[in-house]
Amino acid sequence: MAANSSNGGDLPVLSKEEMSLYSRHLILPQVGPQGQRRLKAARVLLVGAGGLGSPLALYLAAAGVGTIGLLDDDLVESSNLQRQIIHGTESLGRHKTASARERMHGLNPHIRVLEFNTRLGSGNALDIFQNFDVIVDGADNFPTRYLINDACALLGKPDVYGSIFRFEGQVSVFDARRGGCLRCLFPEPPAPGTIPSCGEGGVLGVLPGIIGSIQANEAIKLLLDGGRPLVDRLLSFDAWNMRFHEFRLQKNPRCPLCGEYPEIVELIDYEDFCGLVKDEDAHAVRGISARELHKRLTRKDAPQIIDVRLPHELELGMLPGALSIPVAQIFKRAHELDTGRDVVIVCKKGENSANAIYGLLENGYPGPLLNLEGGMNAWAREVDPSMPEY
Repeated sequence: MAANSSNGGDLPVLSKEEMSLYSRHLILPQVGPQGQRRLKAARVLLVGAGGLGSPLALYLAAAGVGTIGLLDDDLVESSNLQRQIIHGTESLGRHKTASARERMHGLNPHIRVLEFNTRLGSGNALDIFQNFDVIVDGADNFPTRYLINDACALLGKPDVYGSIFRFEGQVSVFDARRGGCLRCLFPEPPAPGTIPSCGEGGVLGVLPGIIGSIQANEAIKLLLDGGRPLVDRLLSFDAWNMRFHEFRLQKNPRCPLCGEYPEIVELIDYEDFCGLVKDEDAHAVRGISARELHKRLTRKDAPQIIDVRLPHELELGMLPGALSIPVAQIFKRAHELDTGRDVVIVCKKGENSANAIYGLLENGYPGPLLNLEGGMNAWAREVDPSMPEY
């Protein structure tokens, strides 16, 4: 149940303009004037102002949710516009939160939008979350998803979970007060590199619109304390084959977070939990710039190039002589790396390659490894402009 489950005496009044704006809500018996006032009193935080955050922000603003927080530290890029429909070409280079806020106020001037241009972490999550009734997960990485889940469970707040990948999406409501949490469903995160992000594996542009709209629907039901929310239910959607499936979830009594004897009583290091390279470990990964690599490729001591991107990405451009080893196979095929010379690991932006190098070093790989800083996108910018950034 949302924090605003009042009988109405302390709820804000709707203005004449708002009554007109929300008229289609007011004639719904499940909403009505009282429910609309509850929406106006509500506070919802959206973690992410991108693919999922776009329909979420638009529909929650249009629905009259009184205070909407936007947490995102990214800037709008051209590659976002294929799916992040709250932004436009005029917003390129701007903070996503500022771009989204302007569009939301253009849709509904009666709401308040709070911007958090920061990266969510264990040090600020509880302070930010405690001021909101519902937290909506529009993140695109596993450390943030587990962080959101844990912070919501510790604070006793519902987490409207959503995830997208290629043609498939999932939605659920994790509320440890009356059901299971993300850790009940996925006790351990996948190994680094085994599941690419949307930026690495791609996503059908309309998919986040569908999944984000379902998340908005769940958030509104929670605020109205009505309907049947997706607590202990996971809704899966396959856009390519147009199929919905629902899976029943069950609270794990041994869950270390929300079980009978919880072991997690405070936020942890989520990058470490998910096995990612942390900033303090970055010194273990030596880098090489695109320009420097270009010079070295013409010398006799040219390094071996290992491209860890997915096979279909290679069609967008590949370095001469590079050997393709998808990141999920790098440990099994480590014997193909030439220990007698420098080996440069290449990916799209330099993140997956850094994780691959760190993992190889941790597993005792003996040869010198270098990370192409900025990945193939940096190569396109600094060396070969004919190659696309993507």
